[in-house]
Amino acid sequence: MKLYNYFRSGTSHRTRIALELKGVQAEYIAVDLLHEEHLKGNFHEVNPQVLVPALVLDDGTVLTQSPAIIEWLEETHPEPPLLPKDAKARAQVRALAAIVGCDIHPINNRRILQYLQHQLGADKAAVERWCGEWITKGFDAYEKLLSTDTTRGDFSWGGRPTVADCYLIPQIASARRFHVDMARWPLISAVDAACGTLPAFQRAAPVNQPDAVPPKA
Repeated sequence: MKLYNYFRSGTSHRTRIALELKGVQAEYIAVDLLHEEHLKGNFHEVNPQVLVPALVLDDGTVLTQSPAIIEWLEETHPEPPLLPKDAKARAQVRALAAIVGCDIHPINNRRILQYLQHQLGADKAAVERWCGEWITKGFDAYEKLLSTDTTRGDFSWGGRPTVADCYLIPQIASARRFHVDMARWPLISAVDAACGTLPAFQRAAPVNQPDAVPPKA
């Protein structure tokens, strides 16, 4: 398999986490979004939407959109499970993931931020305020849901990582990049710390990818 992705892409990051948790190996194909490599060459033949991630299976099938890729992994590689067995619990985990995947990330991703800057004239400070606004609203809700789960262990649900953590950890990385103070959410921060001790999350981290570039001072 081949995974077309970018080290700092949140959707790529969550896909890498899922692959690592499942123990599924995929060749890392870097697509440099910063220099718009996805808009050049023949990447559109891999993914007509010219977005990452894209997972090319051994038979040539191309899977796009991180939720679909992660669901495929869960269905084809059921161990270890990333979703609980109980239907209600599965819905709760999916809801946590959707706070990030539907309500935070889509309006803070690179395309949106570029539009704010280049078409609407937003400066860096305005872009950071924009990102902080939606991260804060989403994380406030996520934190509240964590606080009401009396059976929760060290992770977003239960005692092992789930799909929710695959989504949450990259969004935390993004929050820090936009200078959002994580002290506001102690439970989310504790989940981040717990995930950070696991080799799968460490291997999937942006800083550990072959195309990673040092952060600007």
